Amino acid sequence: MAPNPQRPSIQLDYPWSLGTYDEYADAQKAVDYLSDQEFPVENCMIVGTDLKQVERVTGRLTYGRAAAAGAASGAWFGLFIGLMVGLFAEDGSWIGVVLSAALIGIVFGAVFGIVGYAMTGGRRDFTSVTQVVATKYEVLVEHKHLAKAQELLQQMPGRQVEW
Repeated sequence: MAPNPQRPSIQLDYPWSLGTYDEYADAQKAVDYLSDQEFPVENCMIVGTDLKQVERVTGRLTYGRAAAAGAASGAWFGLFIGLMVGLFAEDGSWIGVVLSAALIGIVFGAVFGIVGYAMTGGRRDFTSVTQVVATKYEVLVEHKHLAKAQELLQQMPGRQVEW
């Protein structure tokens, strides 16, 4: 498969570490500084390392919450189906079609939410949001530009790089 000239490759040929940062904003600031110094930043890459998954528990899950979440989801689906079918209604009854479909969606969504929750057998009685985050951010640069990039970053005001 030939490379797409419209979409640059995410790989560098021979990357070397330019520095490691605790915060993404600091790594971004270093690359931005290099850009301000007219360094060819297309030869740089910011890589998040030491990934970890963080799950933030947002609340307790009950039959009521499962039913409400299912009903809300069903309402949107029913509304969508109702609007699609309502487009083809011949007389002025399209609003009735839309409301009926939304109501049916609410009922079926609530039922499926309750059934789905019951099938877990109480193994997961909470709601949460999950995110993968990096604990370090490493700036990599093509080997042929490493010395110039290091020289420029030495001059960066307030630099916070770990070599």
